[in-house]
Amino acid sequence: MQRLRGAKSQRALQRAVSRGAVILPEPSRRRAAAVALRADDGSDVPYALRIAASWAWRLALVIVVGGALVYLLTFISVLVIPLMIAGLVAALLMPLKIALHRRRVPDGLAVALTLVGFLGVVVGALVLVGQQLTVGMASLWGEAVAGVQQLLDWLSQGPLQLTATEVDQYLEELGAAVQDNSASILSGALSFGSTAGHVAAGIFLTIFALIFFLLDGPSIWRFVVGLAPVRARAAIDGAGRTGWLSMARYVRVQILVAAVDAIGIGVGAAIIGVPLALPLGVLVFFGSFIPVVGALATGSVAVLLALVANGWVNALIMLAIVLFVQQVEGHVLQPLVMGPAVALHPLAVVLAVAGGTIVAGIPGALFSVPILAVLNASVRYISRRAWEDDEIVLRQGWPTGGAPGISGPAPAEHEAPSSPASTPDTPAAPAPQKETPP
Repeated sequence: MQRLRGAKSQRALQRAVSRGAVILPEPSRRRAAAVALRADDGSDVPYALRIAASWAWRLALVIVVGGALVYLLTFISVLVIPLMIAGLVAALLMPLKIALHRRRVPDGLAVALTLVGFLGVVVGALVLVGQQLTVGMASLWGEAVAGVQQLLDWLSQGPLQLTATEVDQYLEELGAAVQDNSASILSGALSFGSTAGHVAAGIFLTIFALIFFLLDGPSIWRFVVGLAPVRARAAIDGAGRTGWLSMARYVRVQILVAAVDAIGIGVGAAIIGVPLALPLGVLVFFGSFIPVVGALATGSVAVLLALVANGWVNALIMLAIVLFVQQVEGHVLQPLVMGPAVALHPLAVVLAVAGGTIVAGIPGALFSVPILAVLNASVRYISRRAWEDDEIVLRQGWPTGGAPGISGPAPAEHEAPSSPASTPDTPAAPAPQKETPP
């Protein structure tokens, strides 16, 4: 037979052999199969380009799906944000509830005691701050008026040399601008009222969800895992539990970081005589839950108060205190405490906060780092197939095989029929056992 040349001839030979039109000896058949494999392996496309294309479409798919998910979640943010807050608080309070339960306290009573104690601490802090603000704002208002008068004197006697008539003219123009935009201001006020209603509904939903997370969290999670294909349940269960532990560690460490920021800035403000030092410390504590930028933003309020109440020298001292506290957080707490707790590099934290702020504003800045910590822990868990040796997952009774896929086919003792969403890689047994309910 005439020797075939070129890629087209090789493919023709492959088709002829597959149809049985050409019968070759065994060595020739192996060579023909190797030639056909080389002809079909995409050797005409450079290897680097094929690898880049494979990565490109996968990354594009992840970005598109992630963007679509974020876009859809914006429509139900009133539901999503309270549930995420409830998850963070539940991760913080769950050890206390478990400790009460181990002391033979019934589940319902343990949840009630935990929730009442937490709400008591939060409400007590807010009431104390409110009292301090009520007492301090009266004296601070007079100092603020004196500061405004000093500003007006500087405008008239300083480099600008503005006369009283020019200052009055600017104030009149400001009043006219407010009147011209009264409709926009009214719309903003109505929008604020609607936002306040959403906040009230969100607080109620957060407390409601928190109760059930503490009371029936394991059953809820088992139901969610049961929705997945049978062979994926062990991996999803273990990855979810690992992510939950990572989120709990993040919340506890973030409370420590926030407490250090609040004590440092609050005590420093009290020492140099800045008014409202206690409310300022509470404000810094809550603001520090937004990593990197939260404490800095609330610390700027302390600098402003020092400037209004005590002058620019006191404000510079307050600024030095805020920067010192931030340096302690960035160079001591973040690398030594936060990093090992959530296994995230400080650069990853900064980028996550920046990206979350761009995508979702304040909620994005608040939840970006815990979401990244959960994803990091879950992906690491799945990549090393840790569910195969996880005693907690094994006690749940999920199938933990070793075939391709996430968790592989079920072993004999946990054999279960595949769900419509899964495609088995091996033939089904003649008489599959009944699936264990989730």
